[in-house]
Amino acid sequence: MSDTLASTLPTAGAGRPSRSSMPIFDWLLAVAVVALAAVMARAIWFTPPEALQGEAQKIFYLHVPSAVVGLYLACPLVAIGGAMYLWLRDDRLDRLAESSAEVALVFLSIVLVTGPLWGKPIWGTWWTWDARLTSTLFLWFILLGYTVLRGAIEDRQQRARYSAVLGILASLLVPFIHLSVRLFRTMHPQPIVLAPEKPKLSAEMGLTLSLAFIAFTLLFIALLRGRLKYAALRDRVEALEAGDA
Repeated sequence: MSDTLASTLPTAGAGRPSRSSMPIFDWLLAVAVVALAAVMARAIWFTPPEALQGEAQKIFYLHVPSAVVGLYLACPLVAIGGAMYLWLRDDRLDRLAESSAEVALVFLSIVLVTGPLWGKPIWGTWWTWDARLTSTLFLWFILLGYTVLRGAIEDRQQRARYSAVLGILASLLVPFIHLSVRLFRTMHPQPIVLAPEKPKLSAEMGLTLSLAFIAFTLLFIALLRGRLKYAALRDRVEALEAGDA
C-alpha cells in the first residue's frame, strides 16, 4: 500500500480521533462541485443543442460522465480492492472496495435517473427493457445488495471476504454492459468511450463533454477520499471501543 493511502487510512492502533483527522472543509470536494456547476452552466447556456435531439441531448453531459466514472473507475476499484483483500488480508483494501462500491452506487443512481429523463422525449417512454438498461439496473441492485450484506454481517473478516467475492462478481458485469449495444438489438446509443468508431461531435460539444469528464472525475476522487477517511475513522473508533470493553 502506498504511503498516501496509509496516511489517509490510519491503523486501528492509533490514538483517539483528533479534530485534525476530521476536517470540516474538504477543498477537493469544493473544487469538484464548482467545476461541475461550471460545466453544467456551459452545457445549458453556451453549448448548442444537437440538431435532432434538441435540448434533451444536454442531459448527455450529466449522464455519460456519470456512467463512465461509475462503470470504468469505481467498479474496477471494487474488484481490485476485493481481490487484493482476499490475497493480502489488509483491512485498508477492504475499505477501498467498500468505499468504491458506495461511490459507484451514487454515480449509477445518477445514470438511472438521467437515462429516463432523456429517454422520454427521445424514445417516447421513460423506460425500455433493453440489454444495456436492464444490465445496468441489475448491477445497481447488486451494489445495493453489497452494502446491505456489509451491514448484515458483524464479523469483520467474514464481512470482508463475502463482500469481496460479491464485489468481484458485480464488476464482471461491466464488460457485458459495455458490449451490450453491439451484442444485442438495442435502442441505446452506441458507446462514447472505448468505442472503435467514436460518434462525431461539434467542437463545442466535444469541449463541454471533456470538461464534464474532468469535473466528474474530480467529484469521484473527492467522494472516494472522503468515504475512505470515514471508513478508517469508523474502524479506529470500533477498535478503541473493543479495547475499552
